[in-house]
Order: sequence, then structure tokens, then C-alpha cells
Amino acid sequence: MPSRRVVNSDQLQSFTSGYILNNIEFDKQHIWHPYTSAVSPLPCYEVTGAQGVHLKLASGEQLIDGMSSWWAAIHGYNHPKLNAAANEQISKFSHVMFGGLTHQPAIDLCRTLLDMVPAGLERVFLADSGSVAVEVAIKMALQYWACQGRPEKHRIITPRNGYHGDTFAAMSVCDPVNGMHSLFANTLKQQLFAPAPQSRFDHTFSEDDILPLEELFARHHHELAALIIEPIVQGAGGMRIYHPEYLRRCRQLCDTYDVLLICDEIATGFGRTGKLFACEHAHISPDILCLGKALTGGYMTLSATLCTEDVALGVCQGQPGVFMHGPTYMGNPLACAVASASLGLVNQNHWPAQVAKIEAQLKASLPKCLQLPTVADVRVLGAIGVVETRQPVDVAKLQRQFVKLGVWIRPFGKLVYIMPPYVIEPEQLERLTDAIYQVLTP
Repeated sequence: MPSRRVVNSDQLQSFTSGYILNNIEFDKQHIWHPYTSAVSPLPCYEVTGAQGVHLKLASGEQLIDGMSSWWAAIHGYNHPKLNAAANEQISKFSHVMFGGLTHQPAIDLCRTLLDMVPAGLERVFLADSGSVAVEVAIKMALQYWACQGRPEKHRIITPRNGYHGDTFAAMSVCDPVNGMHSLFANTLKQQLFAPAPQSRFDHTFSEDDILPLEELFARHHHELAALIIEPIVQGAGGMRIYHPEYLRRCRQLCDTYDVLLICDEIATGFGRTGKLFACEHAHISPDILCLGKALTGGYMTLSATLCTEDVALGVCQGQPGVFMHGPTYMGNPLACAVASASLGLVNQNHWPAQVAKIEAQLKASLPKCLQLPTVADVRVLGAIGVVETRQPVDVAKLQRQFVKLGVWIRPFGKLVYIMPPYVIEPEQLERLTDAIYQVLTP
């Protein structure tokens, strides 16, 4: 076993000074960032402050954030009402276990959620992150059928090109070929995959879209516990925006064949697509709903899995009589207090006008990218703007160019996309769309 390194005070001062002077180098050598190689990591930019829609870098640049910190910071950064909620709660208590205890922040949050979500959802399970919310949803579905005396209903069906998170049950329902998890194929539960819907949101729906899913339901319904789907927008699986009729038909198939419908609205919830929840585009309500990301306005991690009374009672029918899940930080009071404040801002009802304004500007400005030989497609829905290139982009190169232009946009694969905070001003959004056009111009 290697010996523990011991340093004296002079060495410690030297190391500390070196750390202060070389944060980025330390980060590169010792900190592992998401979807990044430890051998040849992508460059990282140190943030020293954030306000409104701006990120301040240690190097002095002020960047307009086009990503809402992976779609979460819908109200922008350093919001006074969210800051006040966090400060007020932390002065009382920041955490207590949720087993056998409850508290006002969790009660307030769950009351608010139940008033906001689609009809029929009556129970709230609070968890840590989006991936865990999906794990909880899948576990609910499996336990529900086992407690109904139908353990043979143990598989999940989902469209290809989906993405639901990086934990194991979540990985099992991500696209097995085009997704990020093919290396784990031999250890993942083998689920059923239907072809991804092809009918675009603003085009005519094709019956050919739903036929393969109908056939899979007809053949496998006896073993299907649930269908999981990202309503209307398939996020990290390709930023694909599909026709609401497909989702409506998914609801019909689940009803016909006695299969639960799980809607993963972690990315799309709380107004991002122009509806409070994306499933409202299809006028349907799921049996189980997963929420996260914008739930706390991007302040800290929290997720929620909601279900119908039928699912909740069914899960607890027979042995073991309880739902077998309980995260340590479930119902964290600090996160719940901030989430309640964030949903209070959503409920002030400015978001429909904010998102509609963003959508109109994106539809007016992004299509010019179609003139570029490097661009294959442009698509917009709500506060989501996507430019798809013909070849995968060089992420490090594009990010350097974006930073020089004063914007923060993080592409992946063939996708250069933005999901800005709802509080963005027209001239700030113009900076983002102009930067995309400029960087993609050969």
C-alpha cells in the first residue's frame, strides 16, 4: 500500500499558492467532468460569478448563457427570490431525514406540484436527481405489476433515440445503438425498442409512425410493465421534436393493453416547450410523471416522480406493503424551499409570454443557418432552438469560438442547440443566434 504523503507548512503554502494560480491545470489533472476523457479532457472554463443570463469567467469574459445550465436555470442566476428562500430555510435547518419526519417545505412543494401537473396525478415521491426519478418510476411500474400478481409484466418499451439518464435502469431505456451506453449492453436489462417517431411537430402525422409500436404492443403486452417516453421532445438522444399525435396514440395503446405510461418531463417540464408540461400538447396525462432540472430553478439537485392513486395503492398492495425506495436526501428541506420559490415564479404566469417571445425570435433568426452547407436541419419549439449539422462538430473548437463571441453554448454530436433562461432579452438572444450562424459558417 502506498504511504500517505505528508507535507510541512512551507510545502502546504507552496501547494496552496500553486492551486490558486493554476486552478484550470489542477482541474484538468484531477477532476473528472461529465462525458469527458480523463486522458484528453475537453477544455474547462472557470466561472467566478453568475447573474441574470450571464456567466463571469475567471479570465474576465462575461458570457450569455444559452444552456440554462443544462436546461435548469429557467429564471436566470442569482435570483433574489430564490436566494431569499434558500437563506430563510438554511437559517432554520438544511436537512432532516424524510423517514418518519416531514416538514413545511416538502408539504408546500408537493401541494404546488399537484396543483400544476396534469389531472389524475395524486402522489409525489421526492428524490435526488433526474436519473433517480426515472429509476423510481421504473421501480414503481415493476412493483405495481408484481403486487397485482402479474410478475411476468417486467419489461419496459420505449421509442429509439430516447435518453432518460445515466444510472442503470435509466440506461436500459436509452437508445441501445445511438445512445451513450452501448458499452454496458451486456449488463443492462433487455428492454423493447420501437422505431423513433418521424412525423415532425409542425407537419402532418403519418400512420406509419405508430404501426411498429402497435405491433410490438400486440406481441408483447403480456410482459410489458410500462412505456416510457420523453413527451414531444427527445432531448439528449437527438433533440428531435415529434408530432403530438404519436404521444396521444401511446396513451391509447397503454390503455388498450393494460400498460402503464411513464412521461419523462425532466427536460421539458415547467414551460420549456410552450406548454407547462409537454404532454399537454397531446392532451394526455401519464400514469407516472418524472420531473427535475428546472424544478429548483437550477439552484440545487431535486427531482420528483408523481403517480396516480391507482399506481400508488397498487404498489403497496400485498407484500412487502411499502414502496422499496428511500434516498438519504429525499425531501431535502433546502431544495424543497427553493423549488417552491421557483414554482412560485413559474406560477406568476410570465413564462407563457417569455417562452412565446423566445420561440418567435428563434423561428425568425435560426432558419438562416439552413443556407450554410454545414447545416442539415433547423428546428424550434418553445424556448428550444436546434441546429443540426451534417457532420459531428469539434466541441472544443466550437466552444473556444463561442467564448470569444461572448456566449456559452455547448454542442454535442451533430447538434448545436440553445435552451436559454426565460428571462433572456431579445438582444441577448440575438447574440446567441448570431454566434451560431457565425461559428457554423465555413
